[in-house]
Amino acid sequence: MAPKINSLDHLVLTVANIEKTLEFYVEVFGMRKESFGHVDGTNRHALCFGNQKFNLHQAGEEFEPKADKPTTGAIDLCLLTNDSLETWTEHLGHCGVQIEIGPIDRTGAQGPLRSIYIRDPDANLIEISNQK
Repeated sequence: MAPKINSLDHLVLTVANIEKTLEFYVEVFGMRKESFGHVDGTNRHALCFGNQKFNLHQAGEEFEPKADKPTTGAIDLCLLTNDSLETWTEHLGHCGVQIEIGPIDRTGAQGPLRSIYIRDPDANLIEISNQK
């Protein structure tokens, strides 16, 4: 029998502008920005939420090891929330973030979802979802 994975610790977003990305995710999602470990004199950055984080790599200046073809705008991810999508719609409007699609029914890892979709500053697709 193969060993099993328990959960996700972090993922890496390759971004065009780290400061712009930090500002967006802190303002829109309430994530906490963190600086950590220096590599070649460069401070690393992450966005923390729950027990997970997004590590950020500046496009063209990625840390090793890295994805084979790191690029901006290649991520499509789903974030779960307990807040209503109506609350999110209002909040996103205040932040000047346009909803691309939704609310719409989808299927997640643990069952049915109700979702809205937005784009981050690098045009990554971000799905904000309530479990049904």
